[in-house]
Amino acid sequence: MSFLSIWGSGFLAVMIALTLLWLLSVYLKNASIVDPFWGTGFVILAWVYFTRTDNGFDTRKLLVTVLATIWGLRLSIYLLWRNWGHGEDYRYQNFRQKYGPERYWWFSFFQVFLLQGVLMALVSTPLLGAQIQGSNLNLLDYLATAVFLIGFAFEAGGDFQLARFKANPANKGKLLTTGFWRYTRHPNYFGDSAVWWSFALFSLAAGSILPALGAVLMTFLIVRVSGVALLEKDLKKSKPGYEAYVKNTNAFFPWFPKSSE
Repeated sequence: MSFLSIWGSGFLAVMIALTLLWLLSVYLKNASIVDPFWGTGFVILAWVYFTRTDNGFDTRKLLVTVLATIWGLRLSIYLLWRNWGHGEDYRYQNFRQKYGPERYWWFSFFQVFLLQGVLMALVSTPLLGAQIQGSNLNLLDYLATAVFLIGFAFEAGGDFQLARFKANPANKGKLLTTGFWRYTRHPNYFGDSAVWWSFALFSLAAGSILPALGAVLMTFLIVRVSGVALLEKDLKKSKPGYEAYVKNTNAFFPWFPKSSE
């Protein structure tokens, strides 16, 4: 099968799931239930690509699919746990008020669910690029695995440290500046990006160059759209001492903190 036909099958599968999720969100009046699906959507895409490509149980195929599954399920479970019982996120509440509660039920399908499906399909291209051609593992595969492990450690470790920090009432209003957060202001976002660059390396190892560009899109979304830029804007207003933290700690790429003068 061709790249586009397999990619289209993945997009169709994830949009069926998102449409069902949208119907549930209409019933619950809570569009933010889409957030925990982000990781699961890529798990669906990875397994569709795995089953639709023709090169059997190629080692790289299995490795990429398993790693994508571990990453995606961990992220979805964490977001579901973090958001459970908190109602609709303020972002979606603002959209609901802006566009009118009486029409947001259908508008949300295009603005939130369809958009997320399109972005998932575009970002997921390295997962297909890594699987569509079979070959023996090479040096790039081992490098990709190392990058994945580093990225997963920063993302999962950063989330764990932040959750534990927030669970302590004594830390209310304080900043987390230890652990992974000592070296980057956004270890979870850096880790997420690194994971996708590992999938891009797997794609390159398989000889698929253009599909690797999905990692560029993911990094752009993380840094400029829904991740670092959006969160930094809020934190500078709401967190005392954040300006000093900004001066001493890298925003994205981990590095040793600058010495305070």
